[in-house]
Amino acid sequence: MSGRRRGPGAAVGPPLRLHGPPLRPHGPAGPWRRVRRALRERGTVLVYGLLDDWVPREPYSAGLRRLLGGDWGRYEAMAVAAVRNRFAASRRLIKHVAGYALQAPPEDVELAYRPGGRPYLRGCDHLDISLSHTGDLLLLGVTRRGGIGVDAEPADRRTLLSGAERRLWTPYEIEALAGVGEADRPRQLVRLWTLKEAYSKAIGQGMRFRFNDFGFPLDGVPPRVLTPHGRAGTGDEWSFGSARVENRYVVSWALHDTGGRGAGAAAAAARLDWGLVEALTSCDVRRSQPGMIGS
Repeated sequence: MSGRRRGPGAAVGPPLRLHGPPLRPHGPAGPWRRVRRALRERGTVLVYGLLDDWVPREPYSAGLRRLLGGDWGRYEAMAVAAVRNRFAASRRLIKHVAGYALQAPPEDVELAYRPGGRPYLRGCDHLDISLSHTGDLLLLGVTRRGGIGVDAEPADRRTLLSGAERRLWTPYEIEALAGVGEADRPRQLVRLWTLKEAYSKAIGQGMRFRFNDFGFPLDGVPPRVLTPHGRAGTGDEWSFGSARVENRYVVSWALHDTGGRGAGAAAAAARLDWGLVEALTSCDVRRSQPGMIGS
């Protein structure tokens, strides 16, 4: 199976590559210059923030109510302060970054939710977003180039390579990790995990692979999706990356560059590499998945 095989909606010409770690505006006041520049020049930006940057100082203010809009009732009903604060902080981050992408006030940005709870921008199918949070970190990817997925985990997360947890890793990954020293293995495992999560988010809700059905190479090799036995599984319309932020979190992203020809649920099927899908499932899933291209 060729790694250059492309599914429906694949990009034409060189794919977009992201450079550098995610940007950090320190709350609504910014700074926003680099975020605006990334959106203007590349159509894609990765942003992170800490909860202290984005938790509202006045939790029941009229301004917050306007900003949350249709989410206000959900926010008010949250009985646990920590959960309520994280919800408000993440929505403030999304709406401010999306506002810059749409050149609209953040309170005019309206969120809706897909099955499973993933937020999206109502009425803005050309703009895709992906949110992840862990600890006091919020991570957001925004693109008008196609589809995006992001994930974040604590850098010291203990992820194992033994027993039942082998169902999380492909034979290729297990073999590669066996050659890694004990001291470096946890770092490699966390990076692989976040890449898998980011890719699974980027391909949308229509298709979920088991994590031992697809993998990634170890750090030091350009990341791309691999089949269980290490062959190239996606084309060059996909790009991936990982970074460490605040010296205690690992973040990863998966970007499917269609050149801006749509995002959102309707384009999720176009993000799948059909050669990879059919190799893993031994069937033409386009004919069996309702709502997918070719159904």
